[in-house]
Amino acid sequence: MAIRRICKYGERILEKKTRKVDFSEIKKDLPVLIADMFDTMDAVGGAGLAANQIGVDLRLAVIKIQREGEEPLSIVIINPEIVERSGSMNEEEGCLSFPGLFAKVKRAAKVKVRALNEKGLPIEINAEGLFARALQHELDHLDGIVFIDRLPLMSRLKLKPALMKLKPRWKKLDESKMRPL
Repeated sequence: MAIRRICKYGERILEKKTRKVDFSEIKKDLPVLIADMFDTMDAVGGAGLAANQIGVDLRLAVIKIQREGEEPLSIVIINPEIVERSGSMNEEEGCLSFPGLFAKVKRAAKVKVRALNEKGLPIEINAEGLFARALQHELDHLDGIVFIDRLPLMSRLKLKPALMKLKPRWKKLDESKMRPL
């Protein structure tokens, strides 16, 4: 399949809520889109990727979590929604749309998510830890929220100079020109 360019901080598509997927409408194009999303995410070592991060205005995300001693868990979520949250964690997070930038973000420790899978079938996911954090991060993207929006005001203000310095460098970065590993 193909590695696609990842949209970076400041691009409009990252700031707007994505369009709900009509599964029957995109069913034939879905396998290629999903494969491209996994290829793109794998090429840059990500744990999740929302469709709007590659410029596609759809409520769709992919996640791949590697737990120690286990096979990677790869999941596709279409039209996801968080139906339950509990607990709290405050851990360092990064984002493929902010290459090299990391910050501690407060998230729910456990979530329950309802969505459709790549076959259009309803699924329910109970997740905790890294998997819960990845789900929340990707659902935020689909709602037009980036991880720095979750930071306290003072932290966002302190980040502003670094963001302004990194933004021109990020504009030049095009993952689609990378060679697959």
